Amino acid sequence: MEGEESEASAVSMEEDEEEVLGFLDKVLEDEDVFDNEMDLDCPFTPVGFRTFKGDTEKGLEMRKLVLSGFLASEEIYINQLEALLLPMKPLKATATTSKPVLTVEQIETIFFMIQDIFVIHKEFYDALSPNIQQWDEKITVGHLFQKLASQLGVYKAFVDNYKVAVGTVEKCSQANSQFQKISENLKVKGPKESKDCTTTSTMEALLYKPIDRVTRSTLVLHDLLKHTPKDHPDFPLLQDALRISQNFLSIINEEIDPRRTAVTTPKGEARQLVKDGFLVEVSEGTRKLRHVFLFTDLLLCAKMKKTAVGRHQQYECKWYIPLADLSFQTLDDSDSLPHIQTLPEHEIEEMKIKISTIKSEIQKEKKAQKSQSRNVDRLRKKMNEQESCLLLYSPTIPFRIHNKHGKSCLFLLSSDYERSEWRESIQKLQKKDLQACVLSSVELQVLTGSCFKLRTVHNIPVTSNKDDEESPGLYGFLHVIVHKATGFKESANLYCTLEVDSFGYFVSKAITRVFRDTTEPQWNEEFEIELEGSQCLRILCYEKCYDKSKLNKDDNEIVDKIMGKGQVQLDPQAVQSKNWHMDVIEMNGIKVEFSMKFTTRDLSLKRTPSKKQSGVFGVKISVVTKRERSKVPYIVRQCIEEVEKRGIDEVGIYRISGVATDIQALKAAFDANTKDILMMLSDMDINAIAGTLKLYFRELPEPLLTDRLYPAFMEGTALSDPAAKENCMMHLLRSLPDPNLITFLSLLEHLKRVAEKEPVNKMSLHNLATVFGPTLLRPSESEINKANVTMASDIWSHDVMAQVQVLLYYLQHPPISFAELKKNTLYFSTDV
Repeated sequence: MEGEESEASAVSMEEDEEEVLGFLDKVLEDEDVFDNEMDLDCPFTPVGFRTFKGDTEKGLEMRKLVLSGFLASEEIYINQLEALLLPMKPLKATATTSKPVLTVEQIETIFFMIQDIFVIHKEFYDALSPNIQQWDEKITVGHLFQKLASQLGVYKAFVDNYKVAVGTVEKCSQANSQFQKISENLKVKGPKESKDCTTTSTMEALLYKPIDRVTRSTLVLHDLLKHTPKDHPDFPLLQDALRISQNFLSIINEEIDPRRTAVTTPKGEARQLVKDGFLVEVSEGTRKLRHVFLFTDLLLCAKMKKTAVGRHQQYECKWYIPLADLSFQTLDDSDSLPHIQTLPEHEIEEMKIKISTIKSEIQKEKKAQKSQSRNVDRLRKKMNEQESCLLLYSPTIPFRIHNKHGKSCLFLLSSDYERSEWRESIQKLQKKDLQACVLSSVELQVLTGSCFKLRTVHNIPVTSNKDDEESPGLYGFLHVIVHKATGFKESANLYCTLEVDSFGYFVSKAITRVFRDTTEPQWNEEFEIELEGSQCLRILCYEKCYDKSKLNKDDNEIVDKIMGKGQVQLDPQAVQSKNWHMDVIEMNGIKVEFSMKFTTRDLSLKRTPSKKQSGVFGVKISVVTKRERSKVPYIVRQCIEEVEKRGIDEVGIYRISGVATDIQALKAAFDANTKDILMMLSDMDINAIAGTLKLYFRELPEPLLTDRLYPAFMEGTALSDPAAKENCMMHLLRSLPDPNLITFLSLLEHLKRVAEKEPVNKMSLHNLATVFGPTLLRPSESEINKANVTMASDIWSHDVMAQVQVLLYYLQHPPISFAELKKNTLYFSTDV
């Protein structure tokens, strides 16, 4: 009976809080708030007024109504904070007497940051109120909301302390009847219009108000944007305020909503879900997609059970480990990595091609406005299969956990960021005094049954599971400048890495240089990162380890210590601007300052001939080789030589971005034919040299494999008969101008030598083809216009994937000799 009562109580509490807890999901899930034509079901928007949309005059009237409603709720909130602060002064006064009600420490814990929050909102209210009272459609208030959003750091401190504050109130109430009486009878003033109207509230209820307020304020920003014309001065300011608020909410999601994840066991114990997500487990050498749940006292690994149509989905527990028994110790020397099922690289690439092609087919079906949704559903199912398979076979970073009874489990993750998150979450819980728990079959069944309801991650992260209205992500280039980092307590050798998501998983894209023995590294390094439907940028800060005795023998294991990590959403509306956007990521007390701007793929890869024909960048390759009296341009020869000399063992060579300023310096030096170029090359970071070589090919006024032959290359790589494909692809090479062909063959042999070091540098032929394919084949602007491709995803699927396949064909081909190629003749027309 006790268990039933506890369960009923939990359900009752859940129903009471359903409205508040639903707000956060609404804010975090709705990504299309910038579309003025889209409706948003929000409690602050009277339903009767939704017919005003599209009418500017009435839209501005709605704007006033939204602001008036928010101002009224601000007054109530300020009164609640005032009521919460009222007993603080007398409590402090008694703290130094012989009979204190509370200690100074207890008072500071309970009322932590409340005064600061009160001041912020009082100032905001006083500034906003006159604008509403003297309303004019030209009035601007965006700067007030922007300032309010910029002060959310105060709320982060409050949220971090929230659980401790509530726990202290509870303990002090039990220990002191006088404080219990105070905490249960706080008087809250009513609005100015009804001064005599006061209500009574508990201290615990009022302490929850700031948490509730953040979500509600963000929802109001949604509404204001809906009813603010895009040409209004407030629009960009409100956008910025909303971006800051959404990023803040995503960071403190778990802390904002601490009660929604509670589960009661049959014994009446409280257990909370802290974190959950989909991970790839290696079981008997086979990859399995699992849903892993981290509770306050145990880690549970489950899989979704197959159920009959119409039945509720359920989880099946595969295993669980009590956190008291869990450890991360490295494997003994006698242990070895289990055989892990892997797919050849080309099959991974083929999956990406299929996914991109299906995406394009879905877009075409939708544009055709056909009433049959069956085709779209069928295509979505195919895409889900491909994306799920890609998600299963792409992770490579090992994450091992063990228990003291000998059980060892291995997961594979795509990012060190995720591994660090899971490890830190577990270690944080292990700091508490945990007892090893053994669940009976009934208890385990109840806990596993609760997972479906408690889960925060509902679907595997694939495109086919997203709503049509969700952002497809960004295609193009993200320019990022990593400025500096502060907040380090001790000097260290520090560097940062940048990651972006692609095809459902994260890929490392750039790395700064190591700043040695400092507490305030100032990199000021710019990177150009290619995006493939990306929605998120991650920054990780590491301390470099130079002690070889600490090297871990596990493949892909990073030995450098993560000092901090953070991420920002790449909001298409905010990022797609010609101007740099500066931001700060806070990570474990460390702040990393960075700037970013986005350029579409069309603009980034536009081949514009150089006005300065005396240089090498943007100048035809035939002009450069003739001027130099060489077969291969000097810049290509020198960059290849330098990479082979000291960069061939570098992890991610050609994939990791070089510092943009270094690349521009090398570009200028090659263009000016500087005498010191060899010295510059020897001193320059190897990723900058690799980046300079890529930039040279990208900026050729015509691609290395030429505009004229581009359609034929696309058709040739699609041939299914091996003999016909061989004849066609070799014939196309012979059709290239000699400078282009010789340079291409030189680059080809170089990339093959790089790929030979794949066990060290992690760059396979497929990786290199992905990097260089678009660079060597992407048509000039006139050819793109002929293709009349409009969507970024179409450009990726129809162009880039095919370009990758062309280069991959030649990279996988046996050595090709220029002399032999020219000697051979084929028995079909040379008219290409």
